[in-house]
Amino acid sequence: MSRVAIYPGSFDPITNGHVWIIKRGLDVFDRLIVAIARNVKKTSLFDLAERQDLIRQALDGDSRVEIVSFDGLLVDYARKRGAHVILRGLRAVADFEYEFQMANMNRKLAPEVETIFMMTGEEYFYVSSALVKEVAALGGDVEDLVPKCVVGPLKRKAGAA
Repeated sequence: MSRVAIYPGSFDPITNGHVWIIKRGLDVFDRLIVAIARNVKKTSLFDLAERQDLIRQALDGDSRVEIVSFDGLLVDYARKRGAHVILRGLRAVADFEYEFQMANMNRKLAPEVETIFMMTGEEYFYVSSALVKEVAALGGDVEDLVPKCVVGPLKRKAGAA
């Protein structure tokens, strides 16, 4: 029986911090489902297909990673996929309160689905997709913050090419 975890997020765009968590996750789990949440409340810079493609490129098509999108409750999707673990990355202390609240709500909704937190690498603890988009939009250097395959598309989409 393989150990499968779901790593959910918006990944708009994928950052080096996300890649770091995915690679560490693959040290613990046999397979990882990178699940892009369709959030109608958020306006995304990249559409779902673009995000999936950028994630695939960033991970060099690693066959242990499945890249999908989903609607609705994450725990319902986890049940549907037979995954018993949700992998979440933590950056700074500011993430903890939100993640703690979500993990406990998910436990209430689906006690059989466990949330596991993984700290991101110290070189990425301050990096978020929102900050990366802002830096790119203002013409800043994002090359150390996102995978190489993301730099060009991010600069074009953010309007700073």
